[in-house]
Amino acid sequence: MAVQPEGTPCWADAMFSDVEGAKSFYGDVLGWTFGESSSEYGNYTQAYANGKAVAAVVPPMPGQEGQSAWCLYLASPDAEATAAKIRSHGGDVLMDPMKVGDFGSMLIARDPAGAVFGVWQAGRHEGFEARAVPGAYCWAEVFTRDPERTDAFFPAVFGYRAKQLEDSAVDFRVYDLGQDPVLGRMAMTDEFPPEVPSYVNVYFTVDDCDAAVAKATERGAIVRFGPMTSPFGRFAALTDPQGAAFSVIDVATTEGTMPEATEVT
Repeated sequence: MAVQPEGTPCWADAMFSDVEGAKSFYGDVLGWTFGESSSEYGNYTQAYANGKAVAAVVPPMPGQEGQSAWCLYLASPDAEATAAKIRSHGGDVLMDPMKVGDFGSMLIARDPAGAVFGVWQAGRHEGFEARAVPGAYCWAEVFTRDPERTDAFFPAVFGYRAKQLEDSAVDFRVYDLGQDPVLGRMAMTDEFPPEVPSYVNVYFTVDDCDAAVAKATERGAIVRFGPMTSPFGRFAALTDPQGAAFSVIDVATTEGTMPEATEVT
């Protein structure tokens, strides 16, 4: 697999205080199996869908205990250069670029509106081994409380072009690399509790959205939205039992026509 173009979502992981609980939950809901935990790298444990690496779970490092959350990583050919661009465009680097053996280099950052994300410079670990198949990453959206700042930041750092959805009900943009849509941007409304900050929502693919939601809620997850069917698939937004937000989508079940989108210049 070739290294992904700069700005392409390439990996996702999450810290959980109860890693065994997370493995049991996502194994049940998404069908994941798990590799051996790597004690050399803080018991980082990869998740697999049909033998392909699709995500990872890890316990928090001492002093980093807090709310569990999924972190989406965007590809970079040079993590140090990306860190400089993040700072120069008003973002914060929360964790400086750090080499992870020969697997690659990572950093953790926050956009000017408060959404946390990662950057990954691939070495031996190039990222997702599967996408948009059951159990694998499919899509992600930046939910932002300050769309103007988010829209200025991500294209400046990662070279995205933006298209605005022509829909009076939502303020939604798609960030493209070339002709490929890679990330969505949703303006948060008053429906979101004020204590919820801007965040990146990751979508995982499932065969059957309703069955996945039923299984997730049986295991203690909370449904935040859906299930509903759209032109992109049938999806639902959930919070897992440890408080991490994620979504599930069945891309084969669609309804309606694709909305028009206008390029933003």
